[in-house]
Amino acid sequence: MYPGSTQQKFWTFKDENDLVQLRQEANEHFIEKHKAGMSPEQSAKFFLTPAEERLLLRQYELHLRDFCRRFHPAQPRTVYATACHYFKRFYLKCSLMDFHPKEILATCAYLACKVEEFNISISQFVANIRGDRDKASGIILANELLLMQKLNYHLTIHNPHRAVEGLLIDIKTRSQLKDPERLRPHIDEFIDRLFLTDACLLYAPSQLALAAVLHAVSKLQENLDTYVTDVLIGQSGADKLSNIIEAVRKIRTMGKSLEPLPRDTLRLLEKKLEKCRNQENNPDSAIYKQRMLEEAIDEDDEPNYPVTSESGADENLLTGIVKLRSPDT
Repeated sequence: MYPGSTQQKFWTFKDENDLVQLRQEANEHFIEKHKAGMSPEQSAKFFLTPAEERLLLRQYELHLRDFCRRFHPAQPRTVYATACHYFKRFYLKCSLMDFHPKEILATCAYLACKVEEFNISISQFVANIRGDRDKASGIILANELLLMQKLNYHLTIHNPHRAVEGLLIDIKTRSQLKDPERLRPHIDEFIDRLFLTDACLLYAPSQLALAAVLHAVSKLQENLDTYVTDVLIGQSGADKLSNIIEAVRKIRTMGKSLEPLPRDTLRLLEKKLEKCRNQENNPDSAIYKQRMLEEAIDEDDEPNYPVTSESGADENLLTGIVKLRSPDT
């Protein structure tokens, strides 16, 4: 249940200002740690701003959506939703200059498959990734524990899909709307749009579900106002009606107000990110390769944990970049 869950206690925030503050703190922490020898002017020019980070993350949220849509075998919709939660939560704690989103993205999707009990092996998973799949496997598995740590091991996600199913059943039995299944395509489309916003970090799953249903109803030029006020909420929840209506209004506004991403700006920011990212976490960098080699050698020295030919320090396995299929242009 969402009430009393870790999602409600630790990952549902009061308003967007809380999210802005957390992202700014992550950005400032990274810059403070890596700006040695730079003047304030040099630092401002070299590193990404919080706004630039957010713009890049929006692009990678689109990559995550398209990766999950094209995944074979087809995933349950909850896998994508859970991966979105993980991805957004991770970058409330970390700057993307520290951990590149193209690597964390794949790890979020892989962990979501496990948590949502979509049983698939790592080899099946990376079959959906272009490029060197052995390298992709190494990066994903190397980042999996890091991801769980940054999530504070809060892995259970309450998504709006179950609430949607409950609402549709209730609408079928207690409303006058004919054939509520007509709503489903519009509901699914709107929920996918919401996961490109911060709505899942600000509102309960039931509120997201209700907003999606009412959006679908309006798309079909139907009306469920009487059902919502008199049946769904009723007298017992009359004192909460205004808060529910306001939350639904804000959610629907968020879903409708997504702006197109400026592709030219994003290309420049990608180049800037490659220059300012933490090379210790860059699988292509010499310092990363050396660190992985040293860790493998240390493991080899442990008598109780011998490194076999299958799990040893294969440098090639750890130096690849995950190349996800890019979204359609």
